[in-house]
Amino acid sequence: MFHYYDEPFRYFDSDVVVVGGRNSAVEAALDLYRHGARVCLVHRGERLSDGVKYWILPDIENRIKAGEIHSSFRTTVRSIGAGGVNVDGPAGPVQFPARFVFILTGFHPDVARMRAFGIDIDPETLAPRHDPSTFETNIPGLYVAGSTVAGKFNNKIFIENGRLHGGAIVKAICAAGRGKP
Repeated sequence: MFHYYDEPFRYFDSDVVVVGGRNSAVEAALDLYRHGARVCLVHRGERLSDGVKYWILPDIENRIKAGEIHSSFRTTVRSIGAGGVNVDGPAGPVQFPARFVFILTGFHPDVARMRAFGIDIDPETLAPRHDPSTFETNIPGLYVAGSTVAGKFNNKIFIENGRLHGGAIVKAICAAGRGKP
């Protein structure tokens, strides 16, 4: 059982269950399928999350519709054993065969670590207080980047837009005289 997805190659020709219904789970399921794994996507929701990237959603929906990726919605994992994943879903208790299982149910920011550094955290969003143009936190010289910026609403930050944070941070460091251009 894994909580992070790495790469698809060692899962070739294997039964793999991916648990989750957001970007990480969907992207892993598609990658595994495209590299020869037999994939079952299990999600407790009625459908995939509204936060799934709009350009990926049709792909996963089409793979599910074509039966290329099996899916089970409104389904809760009860246990994971040597033979597979035991779930409760609309059809009652079922076991999905699985040699590998990915639990990709979401990212949570490490609020305790940020607070340990003295960063103020918004109690509602769990986002670190920061300048949105420079990503500098309330601690001078300490910056945040990537999905951590959004706190618990991390489905707003993807690799595609989070990678832009680095440039803004470097500019801010240089402008503050903390680094060389």
